[in-house]
Amino acid sequence: MIAVGHDRHNHLVLMAYIDETGDTGLIAKGGTNCYALGCVLIDDSQWPEAFDKMLDFRRRLSKTYGINQRWELKANYLIRGGGPLKALALPPGIRHLVYRGHLKMLHEIGARAFTVVVDKEATKLSGQECFHMAWETLLNRLERTSTKEKSTLMILHDEGEDHAVRREFRKARRHLTAGSAYGSGQIRSKGTLFLDDPVSRASHNSQLIQTADMVAYAGWRTYMPPSKKVAEVCPSDMWRHVGLATHRVVNSVTRNGAPGVVIRKR
Repeated sequence: MIAVGHDRHNHLVLMAYIDETGDTGLIAKGGTNCYALGCVLIDDSQWPEAFDKMLDFRRRLSKTYGINQRWELKANYLIRGGGPLKALALPPGIRHLVYRGHLKMLHEIGARAFTVVVDKEATKLSGQECFHMAWETLLNRLERTSTKEKSTLMILHDEGEDHAVRREFRKARRHLTAGSAYGSGQIRSKGTLFLDDPVSRASHNSQLIQTADMVAYAGWRTYMPPSKKVAEVCPSDMWRHVGLATHRVVNSVTRNGAPGVVIRKR
């Protein structure tokens, strides 16, 4: 296990891997009830060893369950047994173990994780407004973290919304709004330690972005319990397996949502 110390001021760059779950579409037109972003944070100094540990983990999955190391693993593939996993016909119990293993690996590699969940029905938001709320909330937490730890921040996200993510990131450099307890007040800040523009990555080439996808979905399910069938793979308490890797500070004051899961209902 990679040690994660309390004095985090010696590293230079905090790397944030981000992916989404759900969609921003209208619920009345078939959109999901929530839209969520999952974030996996890791110090650049720990990245090489973390990368090797993730490769070893995937090798074990290949040897034990026949899951090719190069296959993309996402929450949806594990829940449905779809994508590249379809040919293996793995039972739900095995897919549950694979999902759980990814969350447990976060502590093993010295990473931290949190999720932002936007309740679209409660907020009455969809489309760009929903997207903005989710990303502004996430970037606010990252700004507070990078400022407190005196670390510059680099964002790596799943490709597909490159322009929209870049717009939110550039705006955050100039202006962010949040409450005094990471809520919905009028405390103003800006991402002065944010590096360059966000880096877009194809998720099938990044195991940490794939893990961020699982983080997003598990965080969402702490707030909105899954169906019985989905719960066979990802139950509502799956999030607890993030364990000591939970980035609790993001909602430690408001206690709105499970530790490390920020819920936006307004």
